[in-house]
Amino acid sequence: MLEAKPPSPGSGAAAHIHGHRRWAAPLLASVLLSSLLISASLFFSSSRALLLSFSPLPTAASAEPLFVEAKLRQQMRAGERPPPPAVPRIAYLISGSAGDGAALRRTLRALYHPANTYVVHLDLEAPAAERAELAAAVRADPVYARFRNVRVVTRANLVTYRGPTMVANTLHAAAILLREGGDWDWFINLSASDYPLVTQDDLLHVLSELPRQLNFIEHTSDIGWKEYQRAKPVIIDPGLYSLQKSDVFWITEKRSVPTAFKLFTGSAWMMLTHQFIEYCIWGWDNLPRTVLMYYANFLSSPEGYFHTVICNVPEFRNTTVNHDLHFISWDNPPKQHPPSIILEFLTSALRVVQGGHLLVLSGSHGTNHRVFTSW
Repeated sequence: MLEAKPPSPGSGAAAHIHGHRRWAAPLLASVLLSSLLISASLFFSSSRALLLSFSPLPTAASAEPLFVEAKLRQQMRAGERPPPPAVPRIAYLISGSAGDGAALRRTLRALYHPANTYVVHLDLEAPAAERAELAAAVRADPVYARFRNVRVVTRANLVTYRGPTMVANTLHAAAILLREGGDWDWFINLSASDYPLVTQDDLLHVLSELPRQLNFIEHTSDIGWKEYQRAKPVIIDPGLYSLQKSDVFWITEKRSVPTAFKLFTGSAWMMLTHQFIEYCIWGWDNLPRTVLMYYANFLSSPEGYFHTVICNVPEFRNTTVNHDLHFISWDNPPKQHPPSIILEFLTSALRVVQGGHLLVLSGSHGTNHRVFTSW
């Protein structure tokens, strides 16, 4: 019988190594091939991106130009213009006293525009019947009733000429306008003796080209003679505590010029921004209230209060335009009020309008209020 011999240890190891060699070669070839494919893919992707980055500039037939100058030239060729700025809105205060009812209605009618807002006020010196007639006329007007943008101050104030009650009346109207809301841009204070020389459409068109943060207020820090005749004397306005109208009176004591803020003076007529009016009412740093209390004893405070506030606040002092947009024709030497309107004044007013001014003042409290503030 033949005897089977067991396999030697060396022959089994050789067979195992031979089996490993059989699958190692294909694996290595697969790895090399995959590496080549990945490298080729990355190379062609980067080459394509590079070619795209050096693509030619748009031709004249391209829909979208590359540079803004080309866009502008396209617009000019097509006759296109950028959209006009939004039309601004104005809030007016028109004030009057006894006998001014008819003149106030006339001024309101001449100034009226549906986009604007109006507050009209006849002070307590006007008879109750005259104030009621004004309110009835506003309610009965179909245009005013349709747009509901005319408000009559029913709780009238007693206003003393040259006294702080004039400032209080202006702030009262401003508070009403802020309470009622609206997106008005400027606030203008006028009297019943005022009258426009340009239409509201023309005025709004001109203002639409101006920055909305400009405050038109004539002002100066060179108060000159006013330091001794207005700043240092102390006056009392009976309109602050009395229902009977009387003139201001002086007390014997004098006071020094303030050091907490610098005094400014100017015209009592102005066009102020919504932002500044809001600041005067809210007074978040208390300056408007402090200055208001100081001007409570200042003669002709309407010619100094707003000027002093705006010029002492860094936020607003660089927003001022030193003009009140009015032209005033005074006598020589000037009297308490401007003279009655005459042909020479109309000629001067026409030259003012042609020269680009918006407002003209020629106000008289004489018969039929024949002198106007025109703008």
